Amino acid sequence: MALQMRKLDSSDPDFKARLSAVLAFEASEDEAIDRAAAQILADVKARGDAAVLDYTNRFDKLNASTVSQLEIAKDELAAALNGLSPQRRAALQTAADRVRAYHERQKQETGSDGFTYTEADGTVLGQKVTPLDRVGIYVPGGKAAYPSSVLMNAIPAKVAGVQEVIMVVPTPGGVKNELVLAAAAIAGVDRVFTIGGAQAVGALAHGTATIPQVDKIVGPGNAYVAAAKRRVFGVVGIDMIAGPSEILVLCDGTTDPDWVAMDLFSQAEHDELAQSILVCPDDAYIARVEASINKQLDAMPRKDVIRTSLTNRGALVKVRDMDEACEIANLIAAEHLEISAENPQQWANKVRHAGAMFLGRFSSESLGDYCAGPNHVLPTSRTARFSSPLGVYDFQKRSSIIQVSEAGAQLLGKVAAELAYGEGLQAHARSAEYRLK
Repeated sequence: MALQMRKLDSSDPDFKARLSAVLAFEASEDEAIDRAAAQILADVKARGDAAVLDYTNRFDKLNASTVSQLEIAKDELAAALNGLSPQRRAALQTAADRVRAYHERQKQETGSDGFTYTEADGTVLGQKVTPLDRVGIYVPGGKAAYPSSVLMNAIPAKVAGVQEVIMVVPTPGGVKNELVLAAAAIAGVDRVFTIGGAQAVGALAHGTATIPQVDKIVGPGNAYVAAAKRRVFGVVGIDMIAGPSEILVLCDGTTDPDWVAMDLFSQAEHDELAQSILVCPDDAYIARVEASINKQLDAMPRKDVIRTSLTNRGALVKVRDMDEACEIANLIAAEHLEISAENPQQWANKVRHAGAMFLGRFSSESLGDYCAGPNHVLPTSRTARFSSPLGVYDFQKRSSIIQVSEAGAQLLGKVAAELAYGEGLQAHARSAEYRLK
């Protein structure tokens, strides 16, 4: 049976309402999941290692007697790396090298040491940039294994100067993924614990006798992990609450339609809630992409997931021209934006909101997921309007520097005292006035 994707036309009077319906996604804050996560977090905070052990043994069907048994030694990580086939090890190393090179450049460009400047009266003002001390990275386990997530989360932390990176990854049934362990070795992860779920988030956030407390938790997980991260924010920092994966393809009709169809598949195969949208001014080309979708779908191992995703959340959007396509791209603010066109840069210049932009027909989103270099942890659900990809800056914090000279205190003291009296804070005013000659 042919797959039926929603078709929208920007010239229709109800276009905006129909587009909004396509984009609508409320992160299902299931009350039962939230309650369960809250209970697990409270238990881990109260009982520490004992609670982590109980939940890990129960949920992952393990039989560990201590949490220390759930830590993977550095030599086991090295053995996993050495045990890879030469071809796979080379691919992993190439990906890691490219991710590291990109983030090293990012660190240089953002001014890793901060800045200071001296005013005429000798007052020194500035900013000091320092890395976080310890970071926790959550890596999904179980049915899916994501070595690329290890690289994308751990490498920028190390480039930023984080002293200790603690990785948690569930291993249901005790099954460890060798490529994930190898990625941890290449990325320079300091300690790895085979725990997952809300109990892993709680252990990282509060610390236990065995698992050290971290300053920030990054990395994707299931609904329980997301609920737990939401609840511990404030005790520790978090990167983001990630929604389903998204791709928006702006195409001028010059790219092979089979390529574009497969690019739409590349996000749809993540899960049934993933979103794939094509925006194009050429009606005949849209029809060719739709034909390619139906031609290629049955050969996909995850065809059922792709079909559900494209049917429920996908769309083929006809627009007047590429200028309007860019306007719609800014409205959608997609996680991944492919501009598959003859001159992609001219359209990229018109786009303000996107997690990552892939310019030109050879820049498939999948390259960004694995080895292009820029981070694949990206804002979803239109949050690219106000947030950025994971980067070196997420693993640093800034301290203001204020060194007021005696001369500077004469001017600033009067200003501060006047404003403090206006706010009714006499001690503030007197504190400033004591420095006046």
